[in-house]
Parts: sequence; C-alpha cells; structure tokens
Amino acid sequence: MPRTRLYAVLSAALATVALAAGCGADKAGGDAAGKLSLDAPLPTTVPDGAKIVVGDPATEVALKLSGQYDKVSKYVKFANLSGGPQTTEAFRAHALDLGSVAEIPSINATWTGLHVKIVASKFRQDPIGHPIYKLGIAPGVSVKTLGDLRGKKIAYSPGQAQGALILKALKKAGLTKEDVKLVELPSTGDVYSNALSSKQVDVAPIGGVQIKRYLAKYGKDGASVIDHGLRDDAGHLYGPVESLEDPAKAAAIHAYVAAWAVAQEWIDKHPKEWIAGYYVKDQGLNEADGQWLVDNAGHPDIPADWSDAIKRQQETIELLAKETGNPVIQAKDLYDLRFQTVASDAIKAADGAAK
Repeated sequence: MPRTRLYAVLSAALATVALAAGCGADKAGGDAAGKLSLDAPLPTTVPDGAKIVVGDPATEVALKLSGQYDKVSKYVKFANLSGGPQTTEAFRAHALDLGSVAEIPSINATWTGLHVKIVASKFRQDPIGHPIYKLGIAPGVSVKTLGDLRGKKIAYSPGQAQGALILKALKKAGLTKEDVKLVELPSTGDVYSNALSSKQVDVAPIGGVQIKRYLAKYGKDGASVIDHGLRDDAGHLYGPVESLEDPAKAAAIHAYVAAWAVAQEWIDKHPKEWIAGYYVKDQGLNEADGQWLVDNAGHPDIPADWSDAIKRQQETIELLAKETGNPVIQAKDLYDLRFQTVASDAIKAADGAAK
C-alpha cells in the first residue's frame, strides 16, 4: 500500500476508535466533585485542554513514523522515561499519567502502597520461541540447563522483570534462593553484560541487543547464553488510579490506548521502516542489530480477553509473595477491565479501514 494511502487509512481508523478532541467529557459515573468512579463507563470524548503525560518512548517514535503523532499530541505530552522504577517514582510525584512497563512494576507499586491499574497489554506470539531475555553465562562457567544454576552467583534485580524471571527459573529447576547466591544489581544498560564479563556474577538475564552483543564480544572467551523456557513477554501500559478518576484524563488515556494499539500493529507490518526510524535513527543501533531485534521479537499478540494474562500474573504474584514476604494480592484488581477490548477494537477498526 502506498505510504500516503497507509497514512490515510491509519488516520481514518484512529478517528473512528480514538476519542474526538474538542468535545465535552461525559460525566457518567462522576461524583459531585467531578471524580470518575472506577466502575463507571469511560468518557467517550476528550475535552479541549485535556492533557496526559505518557512515558512510552518507543510508541512516540512509532506514531511519528506512521504519521499519527499530530493526532495524539493534542492531548499527550511524552516523557522520555520507561521501566518500573522510573515510572513508579514519576507516579508518586504526580508527574506521569501512563507508563510502559513489563509484568512486575504494577505488582511492586501496589505492594508499596501506590494504587495503579493496567489499561493495555501486549504479549508475543510463540513467546517461548521469542523470549525477551536469555540467561547470560560468564566466560569459563559451565551452565547448560537450569539445574546447573545450583551454587552459582546470579544477578538479581528485585522489583523488576529480570528479578522475577530468576525466581521463576529457580522454581522451574526445583531450586530455592538458598541454593544460589543472588547478587543485587540494577538491570540497566550493559550492567549485567559487564558483570558477566568481569566474573562478578556467573549468570545474569540479558535482553534485547545485549544478547547479540554479549556473544559477539565475549563468545570467543567462552561466554554463552541459554534459553530459560519461560514466558517473559508481558508488556503493559499502566497508570495511577488518580489519573483514571479524572474524567478528562480517563478519556485521553482511552484515546491513547487506541492509538497505541494501532501503532503496535504498524510496527509489526513495517519492520524496515521501524528498523530505520527507531533502531537506527532513534536508538543509534546499526541495521543488523535492528533486524536481529525485529526477528527476535516475532509478532505481537494483543488479546481482547485478559483472563489468561490475569491468571499468569496471579501465579507470578504468589511466587513473588512467597519469596519476598509480601502479601498475596489479586491480579484481577490490577487491571482496569473497562479497557479490556479497547486495543483489539482499535486494531480491528484499522484493519477494516485498510480493506
């Protein structure tokens, strides 16, 4: 499809599924002070002047590349931050309304007294064949299976997806924390790769292009990676309840989730443009690294039913609660089910407009 036609289709689709700016926000379910109840229908229009701050840098680029940025810039201000610790801190400072994270931040935020809700979820088709992380093995260390983790020094980041993955891997291997030595390290940048190469740790979960680069740089010295065989593909948009209780912000969040969904679909269908515009131009990677990342990610799965996701997250909660001493909370309470079909409906509308 010609690019001009593609942009026209996406624009029409977003106009259909996103909430039109410039109209008054619905007040259904709001109290006398204008607060929106969490069980009230979502407002159907974004009022003039409504603004949300969103920490979702990758989608910001996708919206620009697909020609849709001007649609969301009317009600979205993007913040250049992502990941659980940063988004949680920003929520506490009332400086952020929505963040893009993995599975653990919403759980950890709730345990620390911050009331948040998930409003969109994305997974991977064939998640075992397309994992986000692999277990990096230090040069000279022999780890071929998860059972070989016994007695090893393992990088561990509590409160983040990488930390939860290690706990899940130990459970799968029939091991406990007492069977290994967990070394607390922040899972940022190339910290884990450097910790492996310097023998600070024997094992560490590494993801993205770090996997490729770690093997390229240290493989000659005996470095390796192994598959963990677990699902690690959860990705969410979540935000503080206080933002969802604001009718104008709730409407803007609804509109953004629809735009986010169409952007994920665009990324999947335009890998070459995504590699050039995001991985190369925005992230500073080379084309080969970008292609590796696209191939490794496979294709997205944005379900219209969150039942399975909630079940898996409940299992994660129970494991983490046992290992950390935190109380068991209910995964279903972390999700705002009013948004359950917003993303999938947006994709259907975009696909329909393209036919």
